[in-house]
Amino acid sequence: MMKRTAEKVLSVISLVFTVLSVIGSFIFVAIMKTFTEGTLRTEIEMELYADPELTVEDVDMILSVLEYFEGFSWFIVVVLVISLIATIIGMIFMWNEKNPKLAGIMFIVAGLFAFILSPTSIMLYIAAILCFTRKPPLAAEDQSFIDNQYDDSMRPL
Repeated sequence: MMKRTAEKVLSVISLVFTVLSVIGSFIFVAIMKTFTEGTLRTEIEMELYADPELTVEDVDMILSVLEYFEGFSWFIVVVLVISLIATIIGMIFMWNEKNPKLAGIMFIVAGLFAFILSPTSIMLYIAAILCFTRKPPLAAEDQSFIDNQYDDSMRPL
């Protein structure tokens, strides 16, 4: 059995960062929802319409941008949840030593969904590279075969 401490640490740290990002995205969705619905929206509309420098088209554009950000924030939540699920699946395959190559693939997928060059995705890419490149040590019978293959008579003087 091979120790994969580096991969485990990187995947746990990236999992924590992804969970914090999902929580932050939900908070952002809640904030945007308060701006686009309810009494706060009507107050914002009244303030914008009362401003003599803004036209009706400007106010409509500002309100549509607020609604766009609400929809975009839901997109961010969905993408981060996909990254979270892929990270968990990769961790399961890596921790059980079932298939480290599949774990590496899942870490790459999770890194892509965690916004390509974020610190979380970079940690996932490093964990994936380690999953692909680290080989388990030779078994005891393989090592004894290699040792017995050469005797002292074959060694150079």
